[in-house]
Amino acid sequence: MRDLMERTVVRCADGHVFSTASFPMQQAGRLGPGRLVRCPRCARLRSAVPVVLEKR
Repeated sequence: MRDLMERTVVRCADGHVFSTASFPMQQAGRLGPGRLVRCPRCARLRSAVPVVLEKR
C-alpha cells in the first residue's frame, strides 16, 4: 500500500540528515523554516530545517 503521509528530508542543528513524516506547519511561512524534531542520530529534540534536494 502506498504511503499516505508525505515524508520530508530535514537537517538537524548538528548536521544530521534524515526524513520525517511529521514536519508540522510547513505552510506557515511566518514561523520560519525551522521546527523542533527528534533527531534519530543524536536522540534529542533539535531544530531542523528542510533540505533542498538536488538531482545529480
